[in-house]
Amino acid sequence: MRRFGPILVVLLTAACGGRASAPSQPAPAANRQPQSAPATLPDSLDLIPPAPVLFSNEDSELAEALRIAADSAADEAVLEQLFAELPDSLSGEAEEAIAANEATTGGTAAAAAGAVTFDIAVERFNTHSRVQYYLNFFRGMAKERFGIWLSRMPKYEIMIRRRLQQEGLPNDLIYLALIESGFSNTATSRARAVGMWQFMRATGKLYGLRVDRWVDERRDPYRATDAAARHLKDLTARFGSHYLAAAAYNAGAGRVSRGLVRLPDDDTDTLPSDATFFRLYDTKLLRRETKDYVPKLIAAAMIAKDPARYGFPALEPADTGVQYDSLLVQGMTSFDVLARLADTTVAALRELNPQYLRLTTPPNGIWVVRVPPGRGAGLAEAYAALPSAQRVTFREHIVRSGETMSGLASRYGVAVEDIRAANPRIRSTKLRSGQLVIVPTQGPMSAEVARQVSAPEPAEATWHRVRSGETLGSIARRYHVSQRQIQNWNSMGKGTRIRAGQRLRVSTGESAVRAGKKSVRAAPMPALASADARRHVVRKGDTLTGLARRYGVTVQALRQANDLSSSAVLKSGTRLRIPA
Repeated sequence: MRRFGPILVVLLTAACGGRASAPSQPAPAANRQPQSAPATLPDSLDLIPPAPVLFSNEDSELAEALRIAADSAADEAVLEQLFAELPDSLSGEAEEAIAANEATTGGTAAAAAGAVTFDIAVERFNTHSRVQYYLNFFRGMAKERFGIWLSRMPKYEIMIRRRLQQEGLPNDLIYLALIESGFSNTATSRARAVGMWQFMRATGKLYGLRVDRWVDERRDPYRATDAAARHLKDLTARFGSHYLAAAAYNAGAGRVSRGLVRLPDDDTDTLPSDATFFRLYDTKLLRRETKDYVPKLIAAAMIAKDPARYGFPALEPADTGVQYDSLLVQGMTSFDVLARLADTTVAALRELNPQYLRLTTPPNGIWVVRVPPGRGAGLAEAYAALPSAQRVTFREHIVRSGETMSGLASRYGVAVEDIRAANPRIRSTKLRSGQLVIVPTQGPMSAEVARQVSAPEPAEATWHRVRSGETLGSIARRYHVSQRQIQNWNSMGKGTRIRAGQRLRVSTGESAVRAGKKSVRAAPMPALASADARRHVVRKGDTLTGLARRYGVTVQALRQANDLSSSAVLKSGTRLRIPA
């Protein structure tokens, strides 16, 4: 549903631990802008680097992460080309290569289609010129990666076909996942569609997928397949055609509906049908990318159903499905802890649980973690016996004004070098207020875990105006953060109550911190300054006891922060420092 970004960006972010976010969008593919593409792909798409010399498990995990990133980059090079505006015909050299291939693999596409059966209208439209174009593209420039995509399909084939069948859909719509992502759960497009079925954030949420800073269920092959099947069922019911539904999956239902309204009447096509899509194809009512979406699907189905005829290796029989055991986890638990208890690797857990973005389960709630088969029973016993304090190998610390890396090391009893290693993006000499720092607490942290959890904070702060009836918990859930984070960002004690009209920071960022401090200096002596400054201007009637209750701190803490004696009297206009 979405175009894919440049190869180097993927490789660099993988090496640095970066992750792409997925902004909200109204439909799976409504806003993909067509771009021109190079006439040919790079001579070599084998971007997977040789494995480095390994010295530890951490090195092995990092090497595996880099291998996955490089493999994804190679996928994206072809997918980017696939969803660009390809020329109307292949070059003469490419046509000659395809002709030679046809001579050795058994004839034309039309003849090949008769050897297998389909439950979508392939035979009726397989001679369309654009279908022929993509047949040539898949077995020409994209042959190497397309073969890899086909080899991934048996892992999920039975599961996807069964789920489509449950919704009354053709089994062969499975090939949408083939052209969307190459059956990759980690695929992320330039338009920020994510996962095997390339859902945008808004559409994923519409179909019940959780998407936040901890969990992205668009990457979960089972949850995403369920959502995709329901989405395709809804689109099919709306348009009465599997091909129009596929076009709407790509472009958005609104765009296809507008095209149908403007399509001239045809007495031979009184109701929308698959043929209606090809009538739309011959107009300017759809973008080229959406026009090509169904021909790509047909071409992919033809090859996948009979790969040997098109010069691809025969597919392995479909697996019965990915085998795994499950463990129920309460609250936050690190994958490296589970890997140690289950005698497996972080890479194995990551492959089974791609939806957990930070290689740990979220702080609140009960979560299902898939583990390699045969490990579930022993892991459940070991996990139950593990103290909750040892289930996480790191803590998230929100920096307060004046804190240093050495101070944090002293506070948590760890080495400064360990904190630096866990936060490769942070300059230890320039900690800033509101910054998130990962503190390893149970020995050395896995290199890959460190890079995953030390994702940068939002560049801009977000503020929320409290409404009547809202609670700190409901606000935290709305913005997908924890109550503790909101309390830290707003210098609130555990017992501090919020009130209607109050302005709360619900995310943080360097530019927002600077903006907050500037607004405090410009304000005309407010009674309550911003949370960044943590200052209060004393007004008539204020007492230390009242201020302590208001800000959720103790009277003693107020006295110490402002060097006040027990007999000191507050004077109007005095500026008091409010401790965190």
